[in-house]
Amino acid sequence: MPTLGLVAHDHRKPALVRWVKEHREQLAAWSLCATGTTGALVEKETGLPVKKFLSGPLGGDLQIGTEIAEQRMDILIFFWDPLESQPHDPDVKALLRVAVLWNVPVAMSEASADLLLRGLAQGDYQRRVPDHSNYRARTL
Repeated sequence: MPTLGLVAHDHRKPALVRWVKEHREQLAAWSLCATGTTGALVEKETGLPVKKFLSGPLGGDLQIGTEIAEQRMDILIFFWDPLESQPHDPDVKALLRVAVLWNVPVAMSEASADLLLRGLAQGDYQRRVPDHSNYRARTL
């Protein structure tokens, strides 16, 4: 069962909840994780179980990043707000950095989330986990 991370800035939470509702049937077969407030809203509005971390500004973004770095998250849906600066922007950047580092697919809009889900529905996707052993050897 794939694990899907859900994150949304305040002004984008309604769009993410709506998106999860639209894809509820498919997502019901997945393990869902989310930052605290987002996870509580998704769970309340959809009835789907969600593993909730801390709120993003309190470290939830970093907790999601840890899940990615430790190979426990397969996909990240992050509806961020391009019109508002966030006090925890460094955490957001770190989350996106670690997702790219570990080759985790990231959708940042409804359109990209739809396309990602459609592609995954075909059932033949296997994420390639990068081998960072050379980097690890250099830094030890």
